[in-house]
Amino acid sequence: MDVTTNKWRNGMTVARGVVVFFTGLPGAGKTTLAKAFAGLLETRGRTVTLLDGDEIRTWLSNGLGYSRQDRDINILRIGRVAAEVARHGGVAVCAAIAPYREARARVKSMVQAIGAIYIEVYLSTPIEICELRDPKGHYRKARGGAVSGFTGVDDPYEPPLDPVISLDTSKCGVDAAVNVVFEAFARTAEARS
Repeated sequence: MDVTTNKWRNGMTVARGVVVFFTGLPGAGKTTLAKAFAGLLETRGRTVTLLDGDEIRTWLSNGLGYSRQDRDINILRIGRVAAEVARHGGVAVCAAIAPYREARARVKSMVQAIGAIYIEVYLSTPIEICELRDPKGHYRKARGGAVSGFTGVDDPYEPPLDPVISLDTSKCGVDAAVNVVFEAFARTAEARS
């Protein structure tokens, strides 16, 4: 396949693939928005693969810990699967903490190297709000010393320097946030086709 035109040798064309990568602190709303966004795209006829960080850890990265190296391996696995989906004209919607810039940059490079579009969505929800939400009780455990190496508490989260979208989910509802992501998706996909 010629990645610049998305034409196969036999002349058949495929839709340009896209990876939408939601990143942010635990409890920022990544999975909620990713699922809602994927659902919207499916109603509009796009093939969508949802790659949720928790599910990937269970099925593809089982056995990895939470060291920086293990976290990077997990993110690169998500990126590799997402790039394969996009290479075949699909849309991969990823929801992962992805705390380190370098790993996210490697995913972006992986996606762009195959001619697909990469859209990074940074959920900039303040840690105070994420801790109030704390759907799994992890912040409470980390603050109490029962969990160590927890992103945002005693392990860093490196915010993206230039995301396509930055959203504070404490200031907008799910529908409004999904609309912002969809508008950027449509604009970016159209501009780069």
